[in-house]
Amino acid sequence: MIKPSWRCRTCGIAWPCSAAKLRLLGEYRNDRPALLVHLASLQEEAAGHLAALNPSALPANLTDRFVDWARGR
Repeated sequence: MIKPSWRCRTCGIAWPCSAAKLRLLGEYRNDRPALLVHLASLQEEAAGHLAALNPSALPANLTDRFVDWARGR
């Protein structure tokens, strides 16, 4: 990912992109709680970076973007 914009280096879309999600799911396949903690930590970091880039428009839906997709079904 490219910080502070939080875009994928490969495809340029908002990180985590589909490829990043698949990689993370594979990397944490045996420890979903650790994945969620990791993603929540990255979400906090991204919130700070994105708010600094554009203070007049706070980032929306970061929980959806960073954490919700990884929750168990």
